[in-house]
Amino acid sequence: MKRMGSCLIVAIIFLLLVVAPFIQISDATPGEATYKRLTNAANGKTDPSLLKKLNFESKKLQWKDASKDEFIGNLRIVKKKGEDSSKTGSWVYLVRKLSGDLLILSVPENIDQLDSSSPYFNLDSAFESKTLFKLKTMEKTIAGETYTFAQLVEMPEQLLMDRLFKICIILMLFFVMVGMGMTLTYADFALVFSKPRGIIIGQILVFGLMPLLAMIFGRIMGFYENYPFIFVGLILITATPGGVTSNLMTYYGKGDLALSISMTSFSTVFSLIFTPLLLSFYCANMPEIIIPVKVVIQTIMILVIIPLIVGMLFRWKWSSAAKKATPFFSALGIIALLVLIIAGILSNLNIFVDTARYGFAFYSVIFALTLVGMMLGIVFSKIFGIDNFQARAISIETGLRNSALAMTLALLLQDSMGDFFSSMFVTAGIFGLVMYVSGIISIYLYQYILPVETKSLE
Repeated sequence: MKRMGSCLIVAIIFLLLVVAPFIQISDATPGEATYKRLTNAANGKTDPSLLKKLNFESKKLQWKDASKDEFIGNLRIVKKKGEDSSKTGSWVYLVRKLSGDLLILSVPENIDQLDSSSPYFNLDSAFESKTLFKLKTMEKTIAGETYTFAQLVEMPEQLLMDRLFKICIILMLFFVMVGMGMTLTYADFALVFSKPRGIIIGQILVFGLMPLLAMIFGRIMGFYENYPFIFVGLILITATPGGVTSNLMTYYGKGDLALSISMTSFSTVFSLIFTPLLLSFYCANMPEIIIPVKVVIQTIMILVIIPLIVGMLFRWKWSSAAKKATPFFSALGIIALLVLIIAGILSNLNIFVDTARYGFAFYSVIFALTLVGMMLGIVFSKIFGIDNFQARAISIETGLRNSALAMTLALLLQDSMGDFFSSMFVTAGIFGLVMYVSGIISIYLYQYILPVETKSLE
């Protein structure tokens, strides 16, 4: 029975290798194809003058007889590397429908000097959320390709519910991290001196093994080439630290809870460095992907590190009150994750119709990633002589992640990165659901693979 974990890992990876050649990959939508064409031009892989041509031609169009359109969508921008001003003509503003169709937005000269009477006033603020667009549209063929151009009729109207949703999620995550900070003491960090092997091996598995595994699975199943934002989502979720769920699962799995909390604490602090570093390392050579490293660091600092410190200071100053508040914040962590997942699915129901994108390959990779990660956590723990009690905690901490953090990062980054189908958000969200299933399976297997004496649990 001790070989069960290794056999399970081999079986899952073998299944992925067998199935991968037969997975149907859907063609990119016209909008995706246009976006890729423009980003290739911006990155110098094709004719870099295409962006200027589109801007120039859009200003020559006669809009008098153009058809009118109204829809909810997102503002996008493609710009040539190194260009910091739209005045050069190397910036192209895009309007993307929720269906994925892409329109080239005709933008007037000196857009930054327009007053509030212009529909283009403060246009860049529309990047922040879903927006209601009212515009005129017409088609024109340039360099053998047909593009749909658009001109704003009214100022874009940002959707209130979308903005409120983002604000609520940000606040919820902030307070969840404050709650995590309230559970931490000096002893949690001092554990590295009394149990150094468990902490060190755990961090290597969290930030070393799992992102590497995500990269391998993502390439095997073709996401790197065909669905790059799903690939980025896999790296993102595996580059985030553990959270409340891993501690909860360790408790029910009768593992070393003190070690689990310490590992979560260290990985949360280290995420400030490793999350942007791993995203850049594994996604740097993807032509249509630009990782906003500065934004990732700022977001983790504001939503993770600062509230964690606030919670720890509260625990230090008002220890009794912090202990009483801990159950509330633990529950809030689970609620925040469920709210994010449910709201995310409901607001993106239309994308799940694309079964070639979100089909067997997608769900099997996420399931394999969580379960194989936990099984490898066991294997490496035993290789380095870690006892079964600690190995349970390391296994769970390896496979389970702070999905709420990954989903929030995806939500804040997707518009600026051009993630057409919220693939990063969906990947993190589905991972957040599947990891519970994998966790329960692993807990069941521990009684056979990692038997623990009763006195170890006391």
